[in-house]
Amino acid sequence: MIEVSHLTKRYGSHVAVDDISFTVDDGCIYGLLGPNGAGKSTTMNVITGYLSPTSGTVTINGHDIQEEPQAAKACIGYLPELPPLYTDMTVREYLNFVAELKGVKKKAARAADVAKASERAGLQEMQTRLIRNLSKGYRQRVGVAAALLGNPDIIILDEPTVGLDPAQMIEIRSLIHDLGKNHTVILSSHILSEVQTVCDRVLIISGGKLAAQGTPEELAARLAAKGVISATAQGNKDAVLKAAGGVPGLTDIRVTAEKGDEVSFTASSTEGTDLRAALSAALAAAGCPVLSLSSQNLSLEDVFLQLTESDHTADAEAEEQPVDGQMSEPQTATALNTDASEPSSEPEAPGEETAPDEKEGD
Repeated sequence: MIEVSHLTKRYGSHVAVDDISFTVDDGCIYGLLGPNGAGKSTTMNVITGYLSPTSGTVTINGHDIQEEPQAAKACIGYLPELPPLYTDMTVREYLNFVAELKGVKKKAARAADVAKASERAGLQEMQTRLIRNLSKGYRQRVGVAAALLGNPDIIILDEPTVGLDPAQMIEIRSLIHDLGKNHTVILSSHILSEVQTVCDRVLIISGGKLAAQGTPEELAARLAAKGVISATAQGNKDAVLKAAGGVPGLTDIRVTAEKGDEVSFTASSTEGTDLRAALSAALAAAGCPVLSLSSQNLSLEDVFLQLTESDHTADAEAEEQPVDGQMSEPQTATALNTDASEPSSEPEAPGEETAPDEKEGD
């Protein structure tokens, strides 16, 4: 579906994306994770054709995004972190406008497409409402509906739940889950629990490089070599620690609690094997009965922190601010899947100057 090969993007001397390669298969929801400034948004903007790569290629359904931009963009529906909404339009007016930009010329076909996208995004009751009067959650839904117009194979969502309240986040996550039944979805998010709940596979970018990819369970298993064992044994503290320290492959032994003659501690397994049996035998041999013993499974948050702990990128804005002359395509054109090489049919946006604090209905 999407093939990214040796993709590199530089902004002057700053390397935002550094020779990354990956493939996105059909029918899955992919989570794109990384610290601020790691290169996530740059990667998504290159995939959608908003930015040109310094080197490397991106292929969408067999279409090179640089060589065949129209054919490639026709396969993509894109929701930027800040949807390019015209707030003085009604929901129906805006979606009709987007459908026309996407090349749906016949009025009847546009109306059917808009109705279907609105239904899928849960906007049936909002068709005649001005966008400026919608809550942020519903504005996000309008952006999702716009991305769905034209029934693209791939939906790319950049931080779709940022700034939403818990109820709105649950609604958008449910919507993303439903989208995954009929589309390939790429989701960029800082909310690790969201990615772990919604996504089938995860791509982690750190320092512009692809640090890891796989299912959350695969990534946790890959780092099981640094898994943690928690134990409580009965006996003298020194005897317990000496017995645990004698188990080959067990390191970083730390006492977490002492209560009477009970000693609780954690230890790291560095060999990628389950050392609970060996630890239990060592404690028993030392005359320290084991009261509890368990291994701690790594969460996606643990995996993320371990894979990105060396990423100390300080300038998060460098990723988002290309040097002069490198941004030739308007954001709105890309977000609406139009070919930016063609003259824009976009009208004046009278509502674009509306200040963010003028929103109503939140």
